[in-house]
Amino acid sequence: MSRGFVKEDDQEEVPLVPPRADLPAGTENFVTQNGMDALLEEKEDLLRQQESLDLSHEKEYRISFNHINAKLQLLNERITSAKIIDQKKLPEDEIHFGTTVAFQNIETNINQTFQLVGVDEANISKGKLAFTTPLAKALLHKKVGEKAILKLGEKENIFEIVKIINH
Repeated sequence: MSRGFVKEDDQEEVPLVPPRADLPAGTENFVTQNGMDALLEEKEDLLRQQESLDLSHEKEYRISFNHINAKLQLLNERITSAKIIDQKKLPEDEIHFGTTVAFQNIETNINQTFQLVGVDEANISKGKLAFTTPLAKALLHKKVGEKAILKLGEKENIFEIVKIINH
């Protein structure tokens, strides 16, 4: 039957699922152990949501089921591609993935502290900075006392590394 003869109310909306945090093409999906644990917990939560859907409203059930299923598909891709980085195997005296670093902006004297983490666990308000950001890239491989330079257009921001905490 042609879709032209179907009532509008009978048509289901295709669920729109926002993409996960940006992971640039060709970039490995590094995660901390906490990041992997969070991804697996998110998967369990989505599966619980899917199991608890109300079957009495068939249309709403299908829409919700498909929406959760789409989210699970994106999440499973991240879990499958995740590479847990063991910080114990990396140098303790330099900044690398998983490190928490305290640094000072030389121009403003503002101190900040961030942990370099995977894109899915990044959250600036919680002090977690994605390793793919320009600031994280500027900080990588620096040691206490060294300076990291972040170029934003023609302006250079200079940060002095104050402290490195490995987990």
